[in-house]
Amino acid sequence: QVQLVESGGGLVQAGGSLRLSCAASGRTFSSYGMGWFRQAPGKEREFVAAISWIGSSTYYSDSVKGRFTISRDNAKNTLYLRMNSLKPEDTAVYYCGACYTCNNYARQNRYDYWGQGTQVTVSS
Repeated sequence: QVQLVESGGGLVQAGGSLRLSCAASGRTFSSYGMGWFRQAPGKEREFVAAISWIGSSTYYSDSVKGRFTISRDNAKNTLYLRMNSLKPEDTAVYYCGACYTCNNYARQNRYDYWGQGTQVTVSS
């Protein structure tokens, strides 16, 4: 079992930055690939970014590539998402997920555990 708790969301103006964190507890964090997804009101949850278990590989959706950076600190059992140049369309609840067998990081059904989410609101 892995427990995930997101934090760092909030209200920011367009062009601003935020850093989300996802603190993990339970089973060995470093054994899991990790991802960030988001869900805007009235829309389906979508893939944002992912990182392999040792952090050697990262993946991004086209909508955030070049603006967001995913990273992890296995010594602190923490996943991060640095979000720069935020846009109103980035407004959503952001969720972190952990996958043990991550054949496709962009697919939600590959993830075994999820956090409760943190709200990010970008004003224009």
